[in-house]
Amino acid sequence: MRRRVFSGARPTGNQHLGNYLGAIQNYVKLQDEYQAIYCIVDIHALISLEDTGLLQGNIHNMTLDWLAAGLDPEKSILFVQSHVPEVMELHTLLSMVTPLSWLLRVPTFKEKVKVQPQNVNYGLVGYPVLMTADIVLYKAELVPVGEDQLPHLELAREIVRRFNNIFGDTFPEPQAKLTSLPLVLGLDGKEKMSKQLGNDIELALSEEETVARIMTAVTDPARRYRNDPGHPEICNIFRLHKYFNPSGTDDLANQCRSAKIGCVDCKQLLAGEINSTLRPFRQRRAELADNPKYVTEVLADGAERARRIARETLGEVKQNMGLL
Repeated sequence: MRRRVFSGARPTGNQHLGNYLGAIQNYVKLQDEYQAIYCIVDIHALISLEDTGLLQGNIHNMTLDWLAAGLDPEKSILFVQSHVPEVMELHTLLSMVTPLSWLLRVPTFKEKVKVQPQNVNYGLVGYPVLMTADIVLYKAELVPVGEDQLPHLELAREIVRRFNNIFGDTFPEPQAKLTSLPLVLGLDGKEKMSKQLGNDIELALSEEETVARIMTAVTDPARRYRNDPGHPEICNIFRLHKYFNPSGTDDLANQCRSAKIGCVDCKQLLAGEINSTLRPFRQRRAELADNPKYVTEVLADGAERARRIARETLGEVKQNMGLL
């Protein structure tokens, strides 16, 4: 039997190039090697989402993006977190063995407090416990992460270790499936691409909208005029070329340094490369959008398959804790 891998993503808006390059492409590859379980974590989204009226639309659009990118419901289990309520019960049970001090030391908790000081809720503090429940409810052995996410997974491993020590061997300690997740900067060239920061390029944009977005991007800050030599090593547009035209970047870099190509031309080339790469994705997405019933069926089937695993795990947990 193939090893089980789990990953989840919050439905906070349409997927963008950063999501595509950093996670979705990897999800597609992993489903051919592992028993893959991918979750749209809508409960997690509630810790910072103020307008919950957007939630269902975000879930639908994320599902469209995942399916259009190549996630196959025949190979993977795709579902919405809240559609498997057992995760909330396991979250409560795991919280009984998780010291508060462990949660308060999490760097991302401190960062979130700074971002939303008016809404420091329990969910924000208990986020790592729910994340652990997401993983171990399905007894996932592997979690795809970048190196920057290793501390979060290590906390999940500590919770699992503590639970197993108290109640007996119940969960496998999830291991990191290290992936070379690229840091995709946004159009400002300063911050990570983010819907919240407004520096993103959504996958589902039209080709014309993609060109318009690319043309607003910051390029080489040291290049003021068309005839000035460029510095591709500090230009975010050049970094994006590496993802969409890797074989042509050496020539492009030489043209930039010798001022044979200007920033406007460089942006237009990138827009063309992105549109060419995403054309099959966008066509598939449009077809899926015309069949919303199929999307609903995929998520319902995924939730049922996930619940079969979840019910078995939760029964074992309760038995070991003396609740049955």
